[in-house]
Amino acid sequence: MILHYRQYSGLQIDDYLPFIESAIRFFDEHYQWQHFLNATRPLDADGHLVLYPSTACETYKDALNPADLVAGLQGTVEALLEIAGDLLSDDARDYYRGLLARIPPLPFRELQGHKTIAPAVSWTDIINVEIPQLYPVYPYALYGLGKPDLQVAIDTWCYGEYNEAQLSHVSWHQQAIFCARLGLIADAARYTLLKLADSGRRFPAFWGPGHDWTPDHNWGGSGMIGLQEMLMQCTGRQILLLPAWPVDWDVDFKLHAPFNTTVEGRYVAGKLESLQVTPPERATDVVVMETKN
Repeated sequence: MILHYRQYSGLQIDDYLPFIESAIRFFDEHYQWQHFLNATRPLDADGHLVLYPSTACETYKDALNPADLVAGLQGTVEALLEIAGDLLSDDARDYYRGLLARIPPLPFRELQGHKTIAPAVSWTDIINVEIPQLYPVYPYALYGLGKPDLQVAIDTWCYGEYNEAQLSHVSWHQQAIFCARLGLIADAARYTLLKLADSGRRFPAFWGPGHDWTPDHNWGGSGMIGLQEMLMQCTGRQILLLPAWPVDWDVDFKLHAPFNTTVEGRYVAGKLESLQVTPPERATDVVVMETKN
């Protein structure tokens, strides 16, 4: 979030760098120490960290190299070098590049004949309802529209072994965001309609209790993110417009993009009637993706 703050606003984050470094270094140093206790060496035979014992979100327990942690480390370090590399010393940049080489690969498994992202290399118990194997899609953006191996992430959604509770729309569940990031228009729309339906209370946005309480702000927050991701997604300097928007949904929108950019438009009856990008030179970075159901 701190890195995105700089990417969107252009403002300095020097005061936050020690916090970012300490958060990242913890995983590097802790798991080298932990594996040394277990195996008398800090890394595995391939020179990778051994992220164990861990947990994939709160769901897959006693996990080895969980997908959300692997993706979180890789995505955060890559973003740090890209977005704030100019703020780092030469030694710091060398450290983070070295850390990237130590991060283990994402775990995969075959399901119904399809390569999919696994929750972890191994685990013992499943006791909650998150889907950590899709965290490489959101929030860590290793997979998505315009990125390599998109079909692996799509197949993870389509063929994953999920229970009914994992596929719920209530509370913080991110299914609409996952589906929007994967360009799955029908699924993204279905979950968004469920997520943002009237709460049935005096105040329509007092959703809940979901997993926690009423009003559940995570419920509306995740729904809002999903809706915005259906309208616009950004990768690098590229702005993907209408990447997962149903052709029969009319909308007026104004959204913020990286590099102090706003994108404002009107989409009616399957046509983009107007588009204004500020500053104007950023218009060349906009890719309008013709939606189809």
